[in-house]
Amino acid sequence: MKKKMETQKPRKVTSGPIREKARTMRRMVAAVGKVLKKKGYPGLTIANIAIEAQVDRKLVYSYYGSLDKLVGIYLREQDYWKTKAKKQISVLLKKDSISKQEMDDLLIGQFDAVLQDKILQRILQWELSEPNKALRMIADEREDVGEELLKKYEADLPNDDVDIRAIIALQTAGLYYLALHAKSNGSTFCGIDMNKEEGEERIKKALSKVLELCKKPT
Repeated sequence: MKKKMETQKPRKVTSGPIREKARTMRRMVAAVGKVLKKKGYPGLTIANIAIEAQVDRKLVYSYYGSLDKLVGIYLREQDYWKTKAKKQISVLLKKDSISKQEMDDLLIGQFDAVLQDKILQRILQWELSEPNKALRMIADEREDVGEELLKKYEADLPNDDVDIRAIIALQTAGLYYLALHAKSNGSTFCGIDMNKEEGEERIKKALSKVLELCKKPT
C-alpha cells in the first residue's frame, strides 16, 4: 500500500521585525516615565530617554517624529480620565444626568490617584510650572469631557442660587493641591494630615458634604 501523503499546514510566519519595533516603541514610552521619575520634567530629553530605553536616539524621530509626540503618548497613558476613570466616565456620558454620589466618586477617585501615583504628581507639577503643547492638549481634551459631565450633573441639580461649576473647580483644584502638598511637603494642612487614613477620610467627607449642601432645599 502506498503511503498517504500527509498534508502539512504552512507554518505561521511571525513578523519578527514588526514585533521587535513594537517592543522597542513600548520601551521608549516606558523610558519617558522612568526619566520623569528620576530627573523630573527638565530631564525629558531625547538623549536621556534613548539611554534609559537603550536605543539609538535617532529612533525617537524615526518612530515618533518628535520628542513632543513621544512624551504626549506617555502623558495620555497616565492621565486619570483616560486610564483609571475611563470606564466610569464612559458609563456616565451615556446617562441623562449624573447624581451627587457619582460626582463624589469621580472627584474622590482623582484625589486618590494623585495621592498614590508619584508619576501623576510629577505631571501635575509640570503642568503648573511651564507651558507644554502635549500637556495643554490633554488638558483641553479633559475639559471637553468635563463639559459634558458638568452638563449632566447640572441636570440633576436644579438650584440656580449655586454656581456648581465654580464649586467643582474649587474642589478639584483643592484636592489636587492637598494631595501634592501632602506628598511633596509632608506637613499637615489646617491641622489635617493627608498622609494618614484619618486625614484622607476627613477631606472626602467634607467634599461630599459640600456637594450635598449645593442641592436646593425641598
